[in-house]
Amino acid sequence: MPTVTAFIAGLLFGSGLILSGMSNPAKVLAFLDLAGRWDPSLLFVMLGAILVAAVAFRAGGERAHTVLGATIHLPGARHIDARLILGSVVFGVGWGLVGYCPGPALTSLGVGGWPTLLFVAAMIAGMAVFEVSERINARRTSGGPPQPATETP
Repeated sequence: MPTVTAFIAGLLFGSGLILSGMSNPAKVLAFLDLAGRWDPSLLFVMLGAILVAAVAFRAGGERAHTVLGATIHLPGARHIDARLILGSVVFGVGWGLVGYCPGPALTSLGVGGWPTLLFVAAMIAGMAVFEVSERINARRTSGGPPQPATETP
């Protein structure tokens, strides 16, 4: 059942990205072009997503398990540090350069051509570099086996 639920959630998420225009890098770049021909339409998409996420996090924070019985894992960190700021800057620069963030890039793989494929390959390489550096830092600081950076079901 978790696989079916994940498939349906991914299908819904991907459909929303396509319908909202988030998978069109030109539309995203127009949204980011505040000094030029700014397109504010994605602002409403983001505000809608923030509203839905806020409700979900609020409800999830009060529960220990999902409706289907899986354990809910919410982020525990509540502070802003250099890693968060640096990660945000890298994410923003990448988004501003090409108009893709991870979800829309994966959604566009079938129709985006070589530029999208190259972006996804670079994204995966960046994730791999992060994982390797986390493992090295974990070994250096604790001497024990590293803990995974993210939890996958």
